[in-house]
Amino acid sequence: MADLFQLQILIPWFLCMLLGIFVGATPGLTATMAVALIVPISFYMPPNAGLAMIIGVSFTAIFAGDIPATYLRIPGTPASAAATLDGHEMSKQGKGGLALTLDIYCSSLGGLIGVGLLMILAPQLAAFALRFSHFEYFWLALLGLCMSAVVSQGALVRGLLAAALGILFSTIGLGVVSGTQRFTFGQIDLMDGLGLIPVMIGLFGLSEVLRNVVQRKNLSQAALPSGATLSHKIAWIEIWRKKWTVIKSSVVGTVIGALPGAGADIAAWGAYGLAQKTSSEGRSFGKGAIEGVIAPTSANNAAVAGAWIPALVFGIPGDAVTAIVLGALIMYDIKPGPSLFQENRAQVNSIFQIALLTQLFLIPCGLLGIKAFGLILRLRRGVIMTGVTIFSVVGAYTIRNSMFDVYVMFAFGLIGFYLETQKVPLAPLILGLILGPVLEENFRTGLIKSEGSFSPFMTRPICLVLWITLVIALASPVLYSFWRKRVSHGST
Repeated sequence: MADLFQLQILIPWFLCMLLGIFVGATPGLTATMAVALIVPISFYMPPNAGLAMIIGVSFTAIFAGDIPATYLRIPGTPASAAATLDGHEMSKQGKGGLALTLDIYCSSLGGLIGVGLLMILAPQLAAFALRFSHFEYFWLALLGLCMSAVVSQGALVRGLLAAALGILFSTIGLGVVSGTQRFTFGQIDLMDGLGLIPVMIGLFGLSEVLRNVVQRKNLSQAALPSGATLSHKIAWIEIWRKKWTVIKSSVVGTVIGALPGAGADIAAWGAYGLAQKTSSEGRSFGKGAIEGVIAPTSANNAAVAGAWIPALVFGIPGDAVTAIVLGALIMYDIKPGPSLFQENRAQVNSIFQIALLTQLFLIPCGLLGIKAFGLILRLRRGVIMTGVTIFSVVGAYTIRNSMFDVYVMFAFGLIGFYLETQKVPLAPLILGLILGPVLEENFRTGLIKSEGSFSPFMTRPICLVLWITLVIALASPVLYSFWRKRVSHGST
């Protein structure tokens, strides 16, 4: 580990982590984009320096997405969408500083637990992940989608409606299996489907601006008049009180991250749903619950570590970031696979050490990012809303250098504003857009493999566990409501 504490490694490492904070906190820029930008530069660095740069930027970008999600209700990255619920509610209550203090420490703890599990359980967890076929991935995607509807504020029916809308929007473009055009109406720009980032910016960013304007909020006041103070002592007290939530969420995040294609966004929602269902304060979720902040931020950083499990052990990328990383490893003449742990154990240990130290370095880099963002939000609300609009336009445009994406962003800003007036949650819509292609591809491919039979979807052991869990998750709100009514009638 002493070899890592050299200036030629530490300086680019820290600089890339600060870049990750900037990228993650800027809506429209993603962790994948940050890693893609870093990899060409890392070609000219020693292997450990290059790996430190890549690992550092990926972890910090995932955390930093929580900063605008908490303060402005605009997730900086898709993995931070869950932070727009309780984190933003805490910010509105003047507790934004506490929410982000919890975020930074729980991100670090979640990452440490995730890396620890990566070191200890990599071969076993990767072998389990390989048992997932198209049948299991279909149920996993459907479970994640329905859980987002179950845990959202408001009626279950509205959450399911939002999820269905997300799936409907995801069908626009070329069919994921057939390749035929669907709902494109002759528009070439729609053949690639609706871009996730423009849609997400519109739903969470522009709709927030519209709500501020329509509700005639005082645009001359500071956007963040209070609550920006970081509360370290209170945060650690709350983390100790909710330590099992941190541990459960980190384990869930690591396991889901180890499933190829699942990603940190699904891990965050899975941990959020588990925390709500197992918490004695489940009814406070979505209203500024501390557990609602701790669970997703612990899970999404743990998922980044979990994605390295199949990448290192079997050479299968766990997410888009590790897909890029695999190319970098090969460039460094590091060949991922089962033999890597026997033939190049020293390099594997270096990767583990870099990942562990990154979690510790994340704290000072993250605190610096939170402070900088908090200072910006001392500006007048009108200035901030103008800035949000400008960044929304720029963020939507830069993904594909397309004005069409800007129009999509404005359209979904209006859609998001209208849905919120009808108390329809937006988070399930986003997850429906993400998971819709996963659902369709695995469902149709599964039917092709089974020659049209639905039996494997229902009878395979893991499928059986997943669909039973799904039924319980959907039925639990109804059963809980029925039980509450019985109890209230019995007491009167």
